[in-house]
Amino acid sequence: MPAVVLVGAQWGDEGKGKATDLLGSRLDYVVKFNGGNNAGHTVVVGEEKYALHLLPSGILTPGVTPVIANGVVVDIEVLFEELEGLASRGVDVSKLRISANAHVITQYHRTLDKVTERFLGKRQIGTTGRGIGPSYADKINRVGIRMQDLFDENILRQKVEGALDQKNHLLVKVYNRRAIAVDEIVDELLGYVDRLRPMVTDTALELHQALGRGETVLFEGGQATMLDVDHGTYPFVTSSNATSGGAVTGSGIAPNQIDRVIAVVKAYTTRVGAGPFPTELFDEWGDFLTENGHEFGTTTGRRRRTGWYDAPIARYAARINGVTDFVLTKLDVLTGIERIPVCVAYDVDGERFDEVPVSQSDFHHAKPIYEEFPGWTEDLSGAREFADLPANAQAYVRELEAMSGSRISAIGVGPERDAIVQLHELID
Repeated sequence: MPAVVLVGAQWGDEGKGKATDLLGSRLDYVVKFNGGNNAGHTVVVGEEKYALHLLPSGILTPGVTPVIANGVVVDIEVLFEELEGLASRGVDVSKLRISANAHVITQYHRTLDKVTERFLGKRQIGTTGRGIGPSYADKINRVGIRMQDLFDENILRQKVEGALDQKNHLLVKVYNRRAIAVDEIVDELLGYVDRLRPMVTDTALELHQALGRGETVLFEGGQATMLDVDHGTYPFVTSSNATSGGAVTGSGIAPNQIDRVIAVVKAYTTRVGAGPFPTELFDEWGDFLTENGHEFGTTTGRRRRTGWYDAPIARYAARINGVTDFVLTKLDVLTGIERIPVCVAYDVDGERFDEVPVSQSDFHHAKPIYEEFPGWTEDLSGAREFADLPANAQAYVRELEAMSGSRISAIGVGPERDAIVQLHELID
């Protein structure tokens, strides 16, 4: 050990790549354990900006072995587009490992995702339309296609036939779409086999051996706590476990191998897609956070919904994940706000809730109870020590720490890779 789990503490887009960068050269492996290409990391390296969707952000760190583990669903076309894009910019992608047990996103998954979402009308979830949900549904229904199936054409064909036997009825008779031919899917997938062969392996065994050698492994969650299929704002969630428990089932390591759990939380709150969001802003301050924070999705380009910091959500994330350290990002975005509101509890029909209500209806109707803290006007981007921050910024961080359920060990003060103030070591 150590095995370190990194998750988002809100609804995603918190800047998890910032925490990965902070660990930097101390990492030997970076593992993506859930989700697919429905989320993204934007990483700035010097003058270069990289947008990653399916690949772990550790692929940009020299010497690190990036792993796509069994809990991920893989769109192979997107995989090779990303790999080729990075390679053309001089990034070494040769060390990538992919679990033989990872499930594959096919053309019919993408088609079903899009037509189903349109069919829902006003009840839309707000999916990215990239086939993530249908692929996970096939996994649970035991009709999914795994990476290892591509290396046995007979097995692959049988599985595609079984899947399309049902799905074509749905596409044609319910959604008025054309049927998808078995050969069309099989031929496309077989076309990737030669390029995939060197990458696909028993990643659970490799990670176990790496931890046994004392190497440092970072398990990087896609999406975030409030989008976890079990613990998030269901049904407005992703289709996988984005919390620290997902690192265990999504990679094949044992629970007692996890040494640290780092959760990334913004100094305010954002979310993409539908669903409850108590602190959401619809005024000029929402526009301020959107513009100053460049709050547009890395994967979709959609404008993110913005709101003030929500302390009950941070405490909830701390409990669910067993957070040992928070990384607070985008503190610099708040510069110039005279008084900064923070949600400390909720009002639900006159009743105060200090924690996230278990009832979806209660959370949907929750109104934030705010406390305000003095802001600052100074530029934070050059700060590298806590003492470099203005006094009011320091006080804001300490107030958030006191109400969020775990210590704040690092603070993001700008988009650059090194724009970090570190308070505590993330790996002892």
